[in-house]
Amino acid sequence: MSVQVKQLNSLALAYVGDAVYELYVRHHLIEAGQVKPNELHKKAITYVAASAQAAIIHHWLDEGKLNEEEAAVVRRGRNAKSGSTPKNMSIQDYRYATAFEALIGYYYLLKNRTRLDELITEAIQYITNKDKDK
Repeated sequence: MSVQVKQLNSLALAYVGDAVYELYVRHHLIEAGQVKPNELHKKAITYVAASAQAAIIHHWLDEGKLNEEEAAVVRRGRNAKSGSTPKNMSIQDYRYATAFEALIGYYYLLKNRTRLDELITEAIQYITNKDKDK
């Protein structure tokens, strides 16, 4: 790829990360036997909502699951100015969700499938377990 991934704007990383994470979530739900379109959509929202993504990032930061490079990508993503204000969510959740998506986009564009799969698997497990605790 001719694009220097480490130099990309965080919002560009988040743009890619959003699509990649959504695809992984959809794949996970289909594999789990969720096949009714309405159920798929409702279930997918529990994973891809900004509040869920923010919770994942907070968990990873609290547990020290991110290395220095990943934490830097997260900080850049969190501090990115999008120029728009989120609806139906707090600005803090929005910023941390952007950070989550930037990290996913970062590994996707670096073609580091191993770490990308690890992070997304952990994210899905975290939300699945959090959902069960309710």
